[in-house]
Amino acid sequence: MKVFNLLFCLLFIYAAALQYNDPDPYVWIPIYLYGAVFCWLAFRNKFYPKAYLLGILVYAGYAAYKFFDKDGVLDWIQHHNAENIAETMKATKPWVEETREFFGLVILIVVLLIDYFYGKRKMKTVR
Repeated sequence: MKVFNLLFCLLFIYAAALQYNDPDPYVWIPIYLYGAVFCWLAFRNKFYPKAYLLGILVYAGYAAYKFFDKDGVLDWIQHHNAENIAETMKATKPWVEETREFFGLVILIVVLLIDYFYGKRKMKTVR
């Protein structure tokens, strides 16, 4: 788990840095840094289940919005035949940006869920 958390900590810091040129960096930099901080803490064997749940709840709500938004994932699937969203780094079409953001949130949710369950189990064995 140490390698997992260190890897995702570094990936989330990198993702936050890439948001500098994004249209809304003030939203996405904190989103990715939140995940990075809790991966770093888990790497150091410090677990905060309530903070994981808070992040998961907020990210899931935002992911649902990104899924059903006018140019969201559902639009990408239904009206754009799930075209390649990774062929270029520049998101020239709105559904590409929204879909990428959705999957970023999904990755964050999965990592926080893994740390949540691992941390709960580890905290039980310590007591």
